[in-house]
Amino acid sequence: MKKVEVLGPGCVKCQRLAANVKQAAEESGIDVDMVKVEDMMDILAKGCQRTPGIIVDGDLKLQGRIATVDEIKQWIAG
Repeated sequence: MKKVEVLGPGCVKCQRLAANVKQAAEESGIDVDMVKVEDMMDILAKGCQRTPGIIVDGDLKLQGRIATVDEIKQWIAG
């Protein structure tokens, strides 16, 4: 199971990123444990300076924009 953390305060972009994570997991058939991290101190502690951000298995993959479904599929498949 892949652990995916969606970093952001709950804004529209963060919600879209979370939806893309769910879609990528469904389309690829990979079991994903998605956690939303909304506390800014926690987000900063994880190394994310701009939201939304995404962490897959402890590795910060992207920050400051919404990842596409295809990008997320690649990250969770690896």
